[in-house]
Amino acid sequence: MRNRTLTRRDFLKMTGAGVASATLLGATGCDLTERIRNITVDPPGVTEGTNVVLIIVDSLRKDHIGAYGNDKIRTPNLDALAKDSLLFTRAYPESIPTICARRAIHTGLRTWPFRDWVPPKGEDIILQGWEPIPNYQTTLAEMMQAAGYGTYFVTDNMHQFKPSYNIHRGFDVFDFFRGQTTDNYKPAWTYPKDKVARALLKGNIPAMTAQMRQYFANVKERKTEADWFSPMVFSQAADYLEPLSKGGPFFLTVDSYDPHEPWDPPEKYVEMYDDEPYNLKEPFSVIYGPSSYLLPRELERMKARYSAEVTMMDRWLGRFLDKMDELGLFENTLLILLSDHGVAHGEHGYTGKPDNVLWPEVTDIPFYMRHPEGKGAGQKSDYYASTHDVAPTILGALGIEPRQELDGQDLSVMLGDGEPEARPHFSIGYNDHVWARDDRYVMFSTNQGADAKLYDLQQDPGMHNNLAGVEPNRVKRMFEGYILRDAGGPLPTYDYGTAAR
Repeated sequence: MRNRTLTRRDFLKMTGAGVASATLLGATGCDLTERIRNITVDPPGVTEGTNVVLIIVDSLRKDHIGAYGNDKIRTPNLDALAKDSLLFTRAYPESIPTICARRAIHTGLRTWPFRDWVPPKGEDIILQGWEPIPNYQTTLAEMMQAAGYGTYFVTDNMHQFKPSYNIHRGFDVFDFFRGQTTDNYKPAWTYPKDKVARALLKGNIPAMTAQMRQYFANVKERKTEADWFSPMVFSQAADYLEPLSKGGPFFLTVDSYDPHEPWDPPEKYVEMYDDEPYNLKEPFSVIYGPSSYLLPRELERMKARYSAEVTMMDRWLGRFLDKMDELGLFENTLLILLSDHGVAHGEHGYTGKPDNVLWPEVTDIPFYMRHPEGKGAGQKSDYYASTHDVAPTILGALGIEPRQELDGQDLSVMLGDGEPEARPHFSIGYNDHVWARDDRYVMFSTNQGADAKLYDLQQDPGMHNNLAGVEPNRVKRMFEGYILRDAGGPLPTYDYGTAAR
């Protein structure tokens, strides 16, 4: 009989289950870590089984990872993980952006085509599908919890703080680090003037100025690299591993908002990608729209800052993975890592992720699946893996019956003798724009088929030669045969003026 020093009920009482971390620098998070250190956890219902670690990395571009072919950006830990994982080379979110993608991840259901969308009251982000997980949908964490798993969640993603979004539902313990981006965490008027003075504030100057003031007010107490956001998230998650490893099987979700903007890692990371003199304002953040507001040197600097943020995130991800290795958790843990979308840095004349910028820099995401027995290690698949496949894959690998009919596919069957349902094409929804591809072509347009763009991936993998004007019939076939077919009929339209009110 195992030595049980603490029951899970006691553990939850002790850690303050469901209570978010209260300070930017993680003081409450550190106290929580001290309280859970050296205890064991016994989830009710199961005493042994495969653990699950789900890692979500926001805004991580596939083409900035060594394992996906980039030999300039330093991502040694992602690259090492790829050698032990099945890597999906054609992975896409079923919908964009942040909340839409996570609704799919946490439910196994498609969020698009955004029918019956009702913008949450008081929300300043008005995008189709940006709304809470409906109460009638069961979350992955709830299904894992019902199967007897301990469920845990660590994130700094500010959009998930609001309880109404239901992202936290089903987690026994969830730990939020406050302060990212425009989170009204610290009084904005306390911002350090020197930091904001360094920021590039072109474009929508009032909005960008307000964002920089709020952000730098939030983070002004940072002292060491460990106080940056991705280090805090992965360190906190790593500290959870030891006590969790001593009890029954657990489901741990680690959701890092970095490398989402603002891009302000310690300067040593920026110097890895830009060691030339730089005397202009710093592009800590980005305007969603045409990149013409940036000088060539400013755009180059923005790319360096993003790459630096990726490398810092990778370093602290590595520390988390090292802790898993130290505790022997790789031997009995299914690990899935993916992103929700990318971000444009001028490749097609745009920066950020406007809904009409559905080129690879925004749509293509990394997707890793590491099996505890090493199945599929070092292999690649061109199956159209997506965000709504995460829940059915985890449940399928564990033999847990879902509590609702899921839209996604169980990708774990690919590690044995099975195959998921064929996907000859794939589709994405982003606000009032849509995207579809097959083995040869990519097409994207508005919900009504206007402003279409068509690319031949065999001849033009970078998608620079728009063929929509010379192949209108193909555009029509892809819109009607892929988009409308997947949507189950005509796409909804909304009055944004009314929605915004």
